[in-house]
Amino acid sequence: MDISMKRSLSLIAASALIWGAAAATAHEYKAGALTIGHPWTRATPAGAKVGGGYLSIENKGTTPDRLISASASFAGKTEIHEMAVTNGVMTMRPLDKGLDIAPGAKIEFKPGGYHIMFMDLKQPIEQGRMPKATLTFEKAGQVEVELKVEPVGARSSGDQEHQHKH
Repeated sequence: MDISMKRSLSLIAASALIWGAAAATAHEYKAGALTIGHPWTRATPAGAKVGGGYLSIENKGTTPDRLISASASFAGKTEIHEMAVTNGVMTMRPLDKGLDIAPGAKIEFKPGGYHIMFMDLKQPIEQGRMPKATLTFEKAGQVEVELKVEPVGARSSGDQEHQHKH
């Protein structure tokens, strides 16, 4: 095998490793016109009763949809929540009617804003695991996602940080 052939094979192998690593860390799901990006949660200490779920939802279609509920086997109850500052005070409220996703909109679920609230945790959420949750949309139906577990106190997913560096 000549040197140029070896270089070409080395470049192909290196490219495959890079693309494979990117695909392994960046996870997204599609449901109809919706793209659900980078679902994640934080690890919780033993005895914790609540946790939060974060992700993005983008509507690439021409009609609105609505996230109407979420569920997870590791939580006794799951709700869609919004946090906001009202008169200088941070408040949190459940979105009982769900959350509208307009055509062309991208909604970010992140600490301090929209999030999925996992309540009555049945066991701690442990880093290194990929617990599953189910999102239910009015039009797109049910979508099962795996949540990447980040360290306690994380402000964003390592997936998202990786994506923004490029």
